[in-house]
Amino acid sequence: MTVREVIDGIIKKTGVMPLAQDKTCDLLMTGSYDMEVSKIVTTFMATVDVIKEAAKIGANMIITHEPTWFTGKDHTDWLENDPVYHKKKELIEEHNIAIWRFHDHMHMADEDGIYRGFDKEVGWEDYKITNPESLKHFGVSYQIPETTLEELCHFFKDKLDMKVIQIVGNPNMKVERVSVLVGGGSLGFGREEMPMELMNDNNLDLIICGEITEWTTSAYVRDAAALGFNKGMLVLGHERSEEPGMKHLGSWMKDIVPDIEIHFVDSKEPFQYI
Repeated sequence: MTVREVIDGIIKKTGVMPLAQDKTCDLLMTGSYDMEVSKIVTTFMATVDVIKEAAKIGANMIITHEPTWFTGKDHTDWLENDPVYHKKKELIEEHNIAIWRFHDHMHMADEDGIYRGFDKEVGWEDYKITNPESLKHFGVSYQIPETTLEELCHFFKDKLDMKVIQIVGNPNMKVERVSVLVGGGSLGFGREEMPMELMNDNNLDLIICGEITEWTTSAYVRDAAALGFNKGMLVLGHERSEEPGMKHLGSWMKDIVPDIEIHFVDSKEPFQYI
């Protein structure tokens, strides 16, 4: 199969009408559409370490969810004189790797592929509850077996291999009604108040976030907790909240590429902790 055939098969399976090239970031970043695919690597982000691991595996196609070239649109005009860009590009070309970004079509599918992988990873598929009509496409809400915020921290540290988890609220608070807002969704998609509206309208105990802005939802939850409301927030970060979607992408696309090996390579958190 060629790179183009793999991409076309994936987009077809999402059920999303193929987006115009100038309307999406789901573009081929490196390599050729006509390349024959040997093995595929799926990952949250095609970092230098992921590229090296793909080359070691013998994969010549990487499917990445997030940018290769450091900005949301993956534009490279600003990088013409940047040595980091040229060195990374040389590494990719040395191993003749095609890198395709699978972001917009993945989130726009009837079943968001990132949430599908998250549910599989944490085992919450059967706990979903309905969002309010006005926020029905914003995140996913759950009614989980009663636990505490601290116990959930230990759960995610184990499940997602995390060293540090940020929280707002009382660690001993009871938690049942939860919404997960993966990646940048927790910033509100241009409307900062949406996570807070969801918390109020769906009577949530806890918001589990990817990225945060410290003066919005975290400030709201902190004040709510200080006023005696049973409200909390748990922050996984963008990468940890979305990586499971790419981890479980391989099983979803196996019928598209039945004769091609698919390997997941964890891009890992971008931070070290001291």
